Amino acid sequence: MPSVGLFDAKTHLSEYVARAQAGEEVVIMRHNKPVARIVPFDAPVRATPQAMPPFIQRTFDLGEAHVELTRLNQLSDELEDVDVLSRWNRDR
Repeated sequence: MPSVGLFDAKTHLSEYVARAQAGEEVVIMRHNKPVARIVPFDAPVRATPQAMPPFIQRTFDLGEAHVELTRLNQLSDELEDVDVLSRWNRDR
């Protein structure tokens, strides 16, 4: 999948739209970071991330969910273990 700078994308937009019509995907970069994609209109939609429960955070650089231990400890102080697990399973 080719990537192009924002200025190049603005200058040659018609070319990149034609490439998308042909089935190609083009990534638009700003300051060497991907910011947008030009894709075919009928390309499959990527899944959106699910909402995270309040005591779980998402690490942006890894994209992996992990438990916020401070909040989990607060819950475990307030609730019995069975209640913490049921709440954890319910919020997942």
